[in-house]
Amino acid sequence: MTLIAVFFVIVGVGMIAQWVFSLITRQVPELKDEPLKIILHLIAELSTALILIMAGLAVLGKSLVGYPLSLMGAGMLLYTVINSLGYFAHKRQWGFVGLFVGLLIITLISVVQLFNHFFDLILIG
Repeated sequence: MTLIAVFFVIVGVGMIAQWVFSLITRQVPELKDEPLKIILHLIAELSTALILIMAGLAVLGKSLVGYPLSLMGAGMLLYTVINSLGYFAHKRQWGFVGLFVGLLIITLISVVQLFNHFFDLILIG
């Protein structure tokens, strides 16, 4: 579970860093074209990032709340990864599509591992 926790923290921090960089360098044209849509999208992405960071740290700290929080964060990440896949595929930015396909696969593997571990904790104690 340590690897999944570290993955979640890295992805969460990376999401925040990517958005800060994009906003500072004014690479978010949607702020002018569709401000409400992008602001709500940013809220969803930053919420996902914060949940992932909290979940990863909770798992690393061996807190039982880490596993349900990780499942929640993984679900949020699945949504944002699929959404990002569509965005970058539409723009034909295949490098980013590849990145998000990789993240999707790792996230799905993480979900399976988290479910297995969480149910082991419940059933075995």
